[in-house]
Formats: sequence, C-alpha cells, structure tokens
Amino acid sequence: MGSARNRAIDLPGLARRVKLWGSELGFQQVGITDTDLGVAEGRLASWLELGRHGAMDYMARHGTRRSRPAELVPGTQRVISARMDYWPAGAADPERLLGDGRIGYVSRYALGGDYHKLMRKRLRGLADRIADEAGPLGYRVFSDSAPVLEKALAEKAGLGWIGKHTNLLNRSAGSWFFLGEIYTDLPLPVDGSGGGHCGTCEACLQACPTGAIVAPYELDARLCISYLTIELRGSIPLALRPLIGNRIFGCDDCQLVCPWNRFARPSVEPRFVPRARVTDRQLVELFSWSEQEFNDRTAGSAIRRIGYACWLRNVAVALGNAPSSSAVLDALRGRRDHPSELVREHVAWALDQHLRAAPSGCGSEPLASGIRRKCSR
Repeated sequence: MGSARNRAIDLPGLARRVKLWGSELGFQQVGITDTDLGVAEGRLASWLELGRHGAMDYMARHGTRRSRPAELVPGTQRVISARMDYWPAGAADPERLLGDGRIGYVSRYALGGDYHKLMRKRLRGLADRIADEAGPLGYRVFSDSAPVLEKALAEKAGLGWIGKHTNLLNRSAGSWFFLGEIYTDLPLPVDGSGGGHCGTCEACLQACPTGAIVAPYELDARLCISYLTIELRGSIPLALRPLIGNRIFGCDDCQLVCPWNRFARPSVEPRFVPRARVTDRQLVELFSWSEQEFNDRTAGSAIRRIGYACWLRNVAVALGNAPSSSAVLDALRGRRDHPSELVREHVAWALDQHLRAAPSGCGSEPLASGIRRKCSR
C-alpha cells in the first residue's frame, strides 16, 4: 500500500464526511479505529490452542496477519469499519419455522442475496469518495473475505460490543447486520469504543441447541450448528445430529433470544429481500433438488458455497429429525444409493432414526449396504 498526498487535509472534517457518505451508500453506521488488536490477538491464540476452530484451518493459517492489519496490508494505519442491517422484512416468523419440523430453516442472513460482493462494492465506493477529497489513497476493502478480525475491529471503532454469544451487538440495532472494512494508510482520527451491555443476561447460553457457547464470551465452533452445516465438509458428529433439528443452513437461536434485538430494524436493502426459491420450503422438496436445480436456485446466495453434497447431508439430517411420514421415508430411500458416501451415510442415519422410533412390525428394511433394521407396516 502506498500513496502520495501533497496538500493539507482536514482529517477531522474528512472523518465526519466519511460517515455521512457511508450513510448515503447504504451503511447504517461507520466507525474508525487504529490497528492495535493485542487483546483480541491473545484471545484468538487461546481459542486456536484449545482447538475450538475445528476444521477451520484457515483461522490459524495466516498467523498474526489476522490480528495485525499492517502485516496483511502493509502501510495500514486505520481501519474504517461499517455495518449494514440485513434483518429480512416480511420473512416468516422464525419461531414458527423452527417449530415445524417439516420445513427447512435457513439462517436469516442467507435468505436474500449474498452480501460479500455488495458490501465490498459499497466499501470501494466509499474509498473512492475519500480519494476524491484526500487525493491518492492506499486501501483495500474486505467483508468476510480475508483474514480480518472483523468483530474486534468493529468493537474498537465504536459500532458495538462483542456479546456473550460472541456476535457484535449494538444498543440501537441488535446484531442482525453484516460487517465490512476499509484498510487505509490515511491517518484519520479514531472513534472511541464503548463498554459492553450484556449485564447478567445469559439467554444466548441457555438457548444454544448444542451448548456451543461454553461460557460467556466463549464459543466452541465444533459444537455450533452454523459451523456444522456451513463450515464442516465432512460427517456431522452423531451425538449432534438430533440437536440440529430442522436447521439446514446456519442457526440463529442465540440471536433470536437476545433482548437487544428488540431494537433491530428491518433491512431496506432490496438485495436482502428473501428469495422464494429457498425460503420456508418443505424438506422433502429441498431434498428432491437435482444438482442443477440446487445451483440454479441458490445462484447469488450464500447457500451456494457449501455445495450440493453438503446441502443433501444437511437436509438428510433434518429429515431424520422430522415427523415420520411416507413422504419423508420415500424421499430418504430415494437417496439411499447416492454416489456420495457422505450423503449415503447421513441418509442411512436418518432412516434409522425413523425406524427406531416406529412401532415394531414385521419384515425388514434395507438402509444401506449390509445394514438392515426392523420396520413397521
């Protein structure tokens, strides 16, 4: 990163205008911080040492570049952090969806279009406005797209505090928002960070279906349903499958119970409007999609990135937890010989769940090669 500025700049005035321009570009809040993340670096190191990142090897791969912005982008002096609300206006009540085991629950952030490109495009627009006034500007933009400690930076920039569930919280907006950053060599004045406001509340710890929030402010990703359904590419641990319920992409439980989300506002961004192709669909229907249908219906969505095999794996687990019906059993049997070993394994487990719960009957039902269980008529 490098730039040349040959004239004096009113940095405090520019910082105020940066926030105004951010609002005009669709961000709900913009803050500025320095690059000192020493405390967050220590917490990350401890988390990695405990192995709580699971199969997310990339969390350790970049070393201190994640916690030292100037190592990732040389010359960085400041980080401009921005948030954009995504709570989907008009979406069905999540509590109702979670209570209906026939429907696949998708995390609220993934109901609309993928946010990565949109956030980065808006951030580049903000950086261009800064350069128009300040002259040539050294910068890079990120939104969940590089080794960046986004929540720690946003907390330092005054956008909120990291709550007991480890998500960023804002007193006037809750936690339903995306984050993005501009790393820049422009020495803008920094904003102050505020204190936390979780108090004695532990609703998120109590609500987590798998106990992934192992203590206040401590998350074991290996137990987290978002990790299991999105980041994990292999077999979901047997003990955790029944706890996943009908969550097929991500989990929102810790946010749904958070009192601060009373203040969350619906997103005004058209691209975050829920897409009918993936919203509130029956599990049996979702499981019937061909790979081409999956690709077509998740195009432009964050869901696409898990791939077809993991999609079927997730839906198979949800079907194993669903109320038994001939439609559910037929759907599972139809995938019993799927080419993917990963899919076959989870289908066999799901069928076994239903057959174990069924009244004793006669005959036998082949679940997978070499496996047979008693079934009811």
